[in-house]
Amino acid sequence: MTSVDTVIHARWVAPVTGSARILDHHAVVIDQGRIAAVLPSTQADREYTGREIVDRRDHLLIPGLVNAHTHAAMNLMRGIAGDMPLMPWLTEHIWPIEARHMSRAFVADGTDLAMAEMIRSGTTCFNDMYFCPDAVAERVDAAGMRAAVGMILIDFPSIWAATADEYLDKGLALHDAWRHHDRIITPFAPHAPYTVSDEPLAKMRTYADEMDVRVHMHIHETAQEIDDSLEQYGQRPLERLDALGLLTPNLLAVHMTQLTDDEIARCADAGVHVIHSPESNLKLASGLAPVQQLLDAGVNVALGTDGAASNNDLDMLGEMRTAALIGKIAGHDAAAVSADDALHMATLGGAKALGLAEETGSIEAGKAADLCAVDLSAIETQPVFDPIATLVYSASRNQVTDTWVAGRALMRDRQLTRIDANAVRERAAAWATHLSEYAN
Repeated sequence: MTSVDTVIHARWVAPVTGSARILDHHAVVIDQGRIAAVLPSTQADREYTGREIVDRRDHLLIPGLVNAHTHAAMNLMRGIAGDMPLMPWLTEHIWPIEARHMSRAFVADGTDLAMAEMIRSGTTCFNDMYFCPDAVAERVDAAGMRAAVGMILIDFPSIWAATADEYLDKGLALHDAWRHHDRIITPFAPHAPYTVSDEPLAKMRTYADEMDVRVHMHIHETAQEIDDSLEQYGQRPLERLDALGLLTPNLLAVHMTQLTDDEIARCADAGVHVIHSPESNLKLASGLAPVQQLLDAGVNVALGTDGAASNNDLDMLGEMRTAALIGKIAGHDAAAVSADDALHMATLGGAKALGLAEETGSIEAGKAADLCAVDLSAIETQPVFDPIATLVYSASRNQVTDTWVAGRALMRDRQLTRIDANAVRERAAAWATHLSEYAN
């Protein structure tokens, strides 16, 4: 028998790749942080001896969820300024709070809170856009998660940088500092077409092309964004970005609720990835992304929660359900955005968007062992006729029992292993007191 680090036995495995949707009574064999084999449990018992044997025979084992768009530290603003549209929410509440209270400590504590929440709901990788990304990277490294930490770019000054050139310079320094890390990548993260002008976007595009890194940006989030762009530039935002050479396979376009048929076709031709954030779009009344049209056109669609200030959670299981349900309304078809589509968007679709599809996003030999186990034995998920449909339409994040990144358990039996939950709660409570004047 071959000795390995870990053997996980599950009632069902959803590999999100290959010809089989579901593998019954299978095991995932892990050694040195990677998946060594996926095979029937009976065969695994004969061929492998694990230093750790994990029995999850009431569970569905899925790839670790990929939250392809969030602002992790905004967890500390969860519940502030609810029930209003995007621009008043940003300009009258969120940006003033950030201008007055933003600090490295805020970002570090907010990121720890967000990662604890994400790990507890099965997320193993997230794509972040926020200030002080060096602090984010440090916390990700300590927590053991996988992340894309954005080299943020915006026209106005912040605690992170005073000018566009300083944003770019500090972003490049961030990239150099973390470029050899096995779990952290650093895409560019220009905030939005309405907050970044042409000259810094052009400079950033040159760097992105030379470095072959992703560009993560809010685009076509609201109808007002389109109207304002037409008034200011005489172009819709996608048209303007296209003229700047940004519509490439490296572009991660977040939200995309306002799209014409021609724009969908152009994104498909250019290889643009779309990041769908349905619950934030609903809460801010931004619109419904035409997800099924994008999928039909061949566009890779990933899933992200956005920040907890506009969602108000980082629950990717809930996001899958919402994506599937509103996808049917937007597509006028009950078959649109199926449960399988939703799971793909939340796993391999996100990995593809981040350029990590060779590393994570599916359960197959050779990939990093980024995994999530969901207990489907609860009353709320009985009986189980189709494990994927049950996961998407019935399961809750409280049924996630274990989360692994690169074979290391970040949560075991609902207990975090590397993040101190009590300390995270205490720091969050201290920030709640500090920010209490902004509560509704």
